[in-house]
Amino acid sequence: MDRELSTAPGVTANISGPAPQASILANPVSLSVTKALSSQSTPAMESEGLPRQARRGHGRVTLQQVAQAAGVTAITVSRYLREPAVVALATGARIQQALSATGYVANKQAGLLASGVGNVVAALLPNLANSIFAETAQGLSDSLQSAGFELLIASTGYSVDREEQQLRALLGWRPAALVLTGRRHAAGALKLLAQAKAAGTPVIEIWDHHPAEGGRGQPRFTQIGFNHEEVGRAMAEHLLRAGHRHLAYIDSGVAEDYRAHERGLAFVHCVQQADAHAQVVVAPAGDAFDAGRQVLGDLVRAGPPRLTAAAFANDHLACGALLEACRRGVKVPHDMALLGFGDFAIARQLSPALSSVKLPRHAIGVETARSLLEALRLGKPAKPMSLPWQLVARGSTGGV
Repeated sequence: MDRELSTAPGVTANISGPAPQASILANPVSLSVTKALSSQSTPAMESEGLPRQARRGHGRVTLQQVAQAAGVTAITVSRYLREPAVVALATGARIQQALSATGYVANKQAGLLASGVGNVVAALLPNLANSIFAETAQGLSDSLQSAGFELLIASTGYSVDREEQQLRALLGWRPAALVLTGRRHAAGALKLLAQAKAAGTPVIEIWDHHPAEGGRGQPRFTQIGFNHEEVGRAMAEHLLRAGHRHLAYIDSGVAEDYRAHERGLAFVHCVQQADAHAQVVVAPAGDAFDAGRQVLGDLVRAGPPRLTAAAFANDHLACGALLEACRRGVKVPHDMALLGFGDFAIARQLSPALSSVKLPRHAIGVETARSLLEALRLGKPAKPMSLPWQLVARGSTGGV
């Protein structure tokens, strides 16, 4: 039959065909919920003659429906979603199967309203392209996920101003904990972090461990990492023991890579204390391998006194320099010893193999997750931790 549908005052549209029939889906966990029509109409509706519309249902599968499909209680499903490890393996498998079959998605907004905090841990890292921080992120993610938490990552690009902007945005999501790289932050970020800490949110600074800088011998926030000044001194001592008296530290070209700069300052101070000569060369911006090649060329062309050893802010710079030395016929370590930082996989593959500082890249992520999870469980501040590193001597400095 033909029906008329009013679309707006004074406008009608003809529709042919049978009147629509209500339908119910056979699958009990995929019900389409239709809200009842409101018994009240607005004055605008009445005056304009518009039909009242039904409220939109959320159309979501409920926790109870998942529980029925898995043959467990809703509390068990909720516990599994929060912390899968506490649920028996067979039960967890049934719940996971039900979650996949129903397409259940937890309502995080409701959880935030109820508890004021989510199950997301926010981490701000300087550079996601650098494998150093990627391994830390992996350690964090693996450890948090098994406890029912997810990791939300933002890349600061080594900018403290950008870090503050990202921190302000992330705090709006009420993260369960905050993880930041290093201990240097903008004034506005420090205020936000202090407020979060006062509200009970664990705040952890990673890739750093300088416990004496927070006043009264205590840091402002929990630190998990290592002391970069100690690493810088160890790099200098290694080259000094090999007999070098004219050394250089090739610093990062990133102005806000404070940890690299700290290693450089400690390196120079240690060399000068030994009555040897040290200089700092800032690597050019851009690709680190290319920058390392350029720096090596500059060092070779430099006049007397001739440098005989160089330590680098990272392995990429050092590898570029080593490759350029091979191209130019510069004998490593006889003509110039080269020492990296990071101990990337490529360092062991070059000839001669690159001496470097082996870092707890993955362990920083794992231990950070462990510390913040314990803090959340006990309602206490996260525990700081100093993690070990190792200077690995290889052929590029005369080692094995």
